[in-house]
Amino acid sequence: MSPVLNGWTLVIGRWCDPCDPERSDDVLHLCEALSARYGQAQAYYYGAQGTGSAWLIAEQGAVVRRYCETDEGEDHYLTLGEPLPFERSRREALGLSTTWDAATETEEDEEEWALETTHMAPKVAAQLSISPFALTAETPTSGTGVLARTPRSGS
Repeated sequence: MSPVLNGWTLVIGRWCDPCDPERSDDVLHLCEALSARYGQAQAYYYGAQGTGSAWLIAEQGAVVRRYCETDEGEDHYLTLGEPLPFERSRREALGLSTTWDAATETEEDEEEWALETTHMAPKVAAQLSISPFALTAETPTSGTGVLARTPRSGS
């Protein structure tokens, strides 16, 4: 866990992946609990080697949005909530409908959106909170980072 960075504490590691088949429910419940306590909690996955992106946004104890684009084939089952304003603005910039329905979207539109969202997690983070890619020596910092054990890390 990071020190407080511009008002946010980052928990970085594989366990936080909101679309991992083994942990997606655990991450969802943890974000709900943290957002009930702190107002907001977010989880992201970003595969820097082009393996996809995912985001989970929770506010006041409830999931607002979870979206995964990892080319795993089951991502659509994990989607929750309405698209974020940032998602809608990106679709509009691409010339895609901002109120999309997978049942009526063309294959080309689906492929274009999948390509866009594969790299979107850091951009969503930057819009809603803080992206680890945007950290600099000038980022306001307070406190101390700590090593945290996840619920399944053992004793």
